[in-house]
Amino acid sequence: MKTIFIFLLTFLLTLAQSTSYGWVYPEHRNILLRAIQKLSPEHRVILDKLWSQARVGNEGRLTESVIDANQGVKPTQLDYASWAAISGDHSCSPELMLKNVLTTKWILDVANVAAQLNLDIKNSRNKSEHSNAIRNSDIKLQRADAEYATRAGSNNVHFLLARTDVDMTTEEYLKACLEPKAPMNALGAYSWFHLSAILKMGKYAAGNLSIEENSALLIAALADEAFALHFLEDVYAAGHTAGTWGEASVRKGTHDYYNEKGLEVVTWDGKHAILMGDAYVRPEDIEFAAGSVGLSLSQLIRAATGGYGVSLKKGPPKIQNLPDTLNVCTYNFIPSRGKSHEGITGDIEDLGFLADILLKTPVPGLATGLGEIPRFRSELGMFVGVSTAINFSNVSNGFGSLQENPGWVGGLEANMRFGLGLDGVLNDAGDGLVFFQLGLRQDASSSQNFNGSASAVPAGAITSAIPGRAGIDMRFRLPFWLIPGDLLFVGPIVYLINKDRATEMAVAAVNGGVIAWQAGIHTSIGRFQFVLGREVGVSYYGTKFLKNDALVIPVSSTETNLVAYSSTKFDFPILEYRPLRTFSLNQTSSLIFQISGGMDIPHSASVLSPVGVPVPELRPVYHIGLRLVFDWRKYF
Repeated sequence: MKTIFIFLLTFLLTLAQSTSYGWVYPEHRNILLRAIQKLSPEHRVILDKLWSQARVGNEGRLTESVIDANQGVKPTQLDYASWAAISGDHSCSPELMLKNVLTTKWILDVANVAAQLNLDIKNSRNKSEHSNAIRNSDIKLQRADAEYATRAGSNNVHFLLARTDVDMTTEEYLKACLEPKAPMNALGAYSWFHLSAILKMGKYAAGNLSIEENSALLIAALADEAFALHFLEDVYAAGHTAGTWGEASVRKGTHDYYNEKGLEVVTWDGKHAILMGDAYVRPEDIEFAAGSVGLSLSQLIRAATGGYGVSLKKGPPKIQNLPDTLNVCTYNFIPSRGKSHEGITGDIEDLGFLADILLKTPVPGLATGLGEIPRFRSELGMFVGVSTAINFSNVSNGFGSLQENPGWVGGLEANMRFGLGLDGVLNDAGDGLVFFQLGLRQDASSSQNFNGSASAVPAGAITSAIPGRAGIDMRFRLPFWLIPGDLLFVGPIVYLINKDRATEMAVAAVNGGVIAWQAGIHTSIGRFQFVLGREVGVSYYGTKFLKNDALVIPVSSTETNLVAYSSTKFDFPILEYRPLRTFSLNQTSSLIFQISGGMDIPHSASVLSPVGVPVPELRPVYHIGLRLVFDWRKYF
């Protein structure tokens, strides 16, 4: 049990910290696409030339033009604009990004999903269609790229550092982002890889390389720059500008809130704007971010033509003709470039070109304290809650073998819940709710009488086929990967062998399972979800703690027995409909309708009257029911 809990808690915290992206794939691509379109004619000609040389040997995989503005679904080639989208979210370093671009089949599947998402978002007529488009895309992306939800690791490389002081200057902030041992952050990552690209282009400008060496060097430099641009684009997403601090649930909740609702910002050079975030980009957001992205590309082009002075204090650089290998998924702090894996032997004398970029980026929010931007929490973490329910069931028969008539039963439930919340890991269609609940249940008498005769006493109390009774109520909920309960039994074993694989299973489970038929579906009237196998309710009747249950059982047309019994009822929800849900900083409440089915199995029977006769045969009672559930939770 300890291993199971550790497994559930670990994947909960891992996912909470690693699935907050700045823009979805098509938005990243569209920003770089627009930036290239806005380049001056002179710079565009040079970039086209660099791209042409870089793609030598990879013409079948890379588009002839540096950008393909008309790229649609099922692409067979990738343009340069797609590289920024693949960086960071679908790869952890320029080296891995370029490998994926040039050699893997699944990255073309990712590009296909992204192209379809781009169309679906454009064609969405309301919030429900928009949410369902994101849901479908995330499910398909997770299938195409198994590491999609967990790749970012435990750091905040996609976010801006929060400012520590309202009087912080541009120079002070840039230093805080770039200095060795600074926490991984978006501007720090951008600067690292942009600098790598500039240095490679400086080597290219120096000449004295063969055609093969030039091609290798250029494609490596372009890979470094595309990887850098991913993080530069991220800083223009509202949820990433707000600054990241606090526990995972607050970081994700704040990220999601501002990305959807927008955030007013001011850049370091004094320009005011309203930003949106992932999956909510507007044309003006693309134009805004494309300005800085275009400036970065222009710096790269200047370096490639020898017109951008980059020198070193300690002799010539030892630049390899390979993409940068710094892994942003595993490094938690900015490393020292002097000791880098790339073999650079000196420090750049003039970093003014980085300040030129920083001036056009949004000023991030303050860290915790006075003046902080309001924070919001997502439904992540441990909670305690209260659940009440009204249920109505159609029962197939009575417990006795002669009780063939169906009937109706109503009941009330009151329970305490304890569990882990993991709603909305990739999108708001996700459902990672894990809970155990315990409480009491009170059922009314069934509507049919004990012998089914029209002339008998009307059903009520002891004359009903199933008299009113009280029971202990328990309920358990857990998403599953392929079959119900697999995370509970197989998950811990996989976790001990391969933590990454176990987390991938959990991600798929949260987002509807392998088949994904249990993902939430949004409509204008609420959210629907198939949940068969995710939840089971168990009610135990006839305990001495509450009240011994008894009922009249006909054993022939003229004889009856008064029988004491216990029974265990199993309830399996099939379909959920949630018309109402509210969430504050640490509390949530929702109203849920559940259609469910199950069985009530009698046991421990004894005859009270007449004394000494054999115990009559009792049989299960099957039911189909409707539950109206009110759920309240408080997160910690």
